Amino acid sequence: MGRELKVSLAMLPVLAIVTGVIYPLVVTGIGRLVFPRAAAGSLIERDGRVVGSRLIGQPFDDPRYFWGRPSATGPIAYNAAASAGSNLGPTNPARIEAVRARVEALRAADPGQAAPIPIDLVTASGSGLDPDISPAAAAFQVPRVARSRGLDEDIVRQVVAAATRERDLGLLGEPRVNVLALNLALDERDAAKPAAGH
Repeated sequence: MGRELKVSLAMLPVLAIVTGVIYPLVVTGIGRLVFPRAAAGSLIERDGRVVGSRLIGQPFDDPRYFWGRPSATGPIAYNAAASAGSNLGPTNPARIEAVRARVEALRAADPGQAAPIPIDLVTASGSGLDPDISPAAAAFQVPRVARSRGLDEDIVRQVVAAATRERDLGLLGEPRVNVLALNLALDERDAAKPAAGH
């Protein structure tokens, strides 16, 4: 028994250094070499300042912008330090009420929109940080965004199409639209209008 204890105590600092220092440094180094943008947080910069990350959603509620998937993180929405889902089951009254309130908010923001609301606009993701919405969720919001910006719907659809990412390698995941990148593309288009003489 004494021999095993000595071996265990001798291995403790060795394993602590290997698994707590060397391994994380090696993995981080490989990540920075192979995937430099992702390893740095996939940050999006505009005019020399960071405005967000492609990996973490942000709250948008202005009708001029596309809205992302709801967040259940606390104490504020899209809190990256508290990534979590609501953990409410599909029959939980609190979840049903939250979905109902989100449906009402979407209908109030665009009373003329009679199309069915895509599920990802009224339910939170498991992480609460989802930065993407489905192409259907983006298409649902096109009339409101176009009207709020004074744009033709076809122009907004073109911006959505340009921002839509297909399945990775043609088969992994689902087609998706990054909400922050889409909203920034619309802002850039609006900012360029006077320069183009429109």
